[in-house]
Formats: sequence, structure tokens, C-alpha cells
Amino acid sequence: MVAQNFVVDLNKALVFQVGHLGEAYEEWVHQPIVSKEGPRFFQNEVLEFLTLTVWWAIPVIWLPVVCWFVYNSVKMGLSCPHIALMVVLGIFVWTLLEYTLHRFLFHIKTKTYWGNTMHYLLHGCHHKHPMDGLRLVFPPAATAILLFPFWNTVKLFSTPSTAPALFGGGLLGYVIYDCTHYYLHHGQPRTEVPRNLKKYHLNHHFRIQDKGFGITSKLWDKVFGTLPSSKADAKSM
Repeated sequence: MVAQNFVVDLNKALVFQVGHLGEAYEEWVHQPIVSKEGPRFFQNEVLEFLTLTVWWAIPVIWLPVVCWFVYNSVKMGLSCPHIALMVVLGIFVWTLLEYTLHRFLFHIKTKTYWGNTMHYLLHGCHHKHPMDGLRLVFPPAATAILLFPFWNTVKLFSTPSTAPALFGGGLLGYVIYDCTHYYLHHGQPRTEVPRNLKKYHLNHHFRIQDKGFGITSKLWDKVFGTLPSSKADAKSM
């Protein structure tokens, strides 16, 4: 299903085209097109709609779910300090999951038709069109599906009373991640910390795409040796 010397037509729905790029997909997808207007993914209107998500939908939908899980730990008699500890631990675990998914799944190298297609849907589209404001956060329907195995995993490693607070903390970490990610692309930070984080993330997009996998922090890049050199960082946008 891979066509030789295939050229993607950006004026047509992209998802079922990119697979034909074969080994050329890796180079193509990491040549960003800087435009706030995103491409069309699917010809089908329903499928196309499901790929579009406004950033504020993430906190509106998921923060009440976070509160509900934390409240369940409260009902089971878990103390406030213990709940706070579980929530913070959940956020911390999320930062590692954020780094791991970004490095090992979102940046997996593909060359087959369906491998390229799935990668484009998962993360390649973001590197090709990094300023597409309606595809910067994860669609809630997809998130809801993924929450079930994550919830079952949390229950395996925690007690009945701590599991909801721990899971709620992890989900809160995800909300922080997605909102931060949107802000790093479209916000105009005025203070040093978010300004440096924005520069760090845009460096990942436009200069050194095989390093700098952290979104909310540089912590795990430092731990696992994927921190870009200071020289490269200084040249970033």
C-alpha cells in the first residue's frame, strides 16, 4: 500500500494519505507547517468533528471527575493530609507517564502504511501542524476510553481508600499537562519560568525533535539524559 515517491496533497483529507509515504514519512512529518489553520483529517464530517477539541473542554470535562474521585476517598475516611499526599503523588506519577508516552510512543519511528497512519493521528499531526489550536489537546472521547485501564492499574497498586485520590491526582496531572501544552503554543508568557518552558518546548518542535520530551517540566529529561544542550536551547525560538 506504499506508493513510490508519493506526494501528500495538503488540500485533501490527510489521514489516509500519509501512510503512502513509507520511509519518507519520518522526514515529512518533522518538517512543520506553521499555520493556525489546521488541515482536514477525514472526508467524513463526523470523524472530522471528533478530531477537533477546544482547549477549555479539558478542564470543564475532567476537573469535576477529579473532584468526584477525590471525594470518594473522603467518603472512605481517608484523612485530608493523606488525600493531599495521594493527589500530589498522582500528579508526580503523571509527569513520568507524560515523558514516557511522549518519548517512546509519540516519537516511535514508523514506515508501514498503517504505522504511519496511526502515528500521524496520535502525534505526527501535531509535529506537522504544531499551531493547530483545535488539535493540541487530547479528544475527551479517546481519554475516557484510556481511563479504564489506567484506573484498573491504579487499583492494583493501592488500597481501596487511596486509589480514588491517587487516580484523581493523576487525572489532575493530565489536565495540567494538556492546558500547559496549549499555553506553550498559543500563550504569551511574561514571567521567566513559563517563558523558558515555552522556549524549551518550541525547541523540541523546530530544532531538536529527538530531545526535550517533557512538557510541564524538564525533570525527566534531566534524569534520563534527553535534555538538549544549553547551546541548542539558546538558539531556540
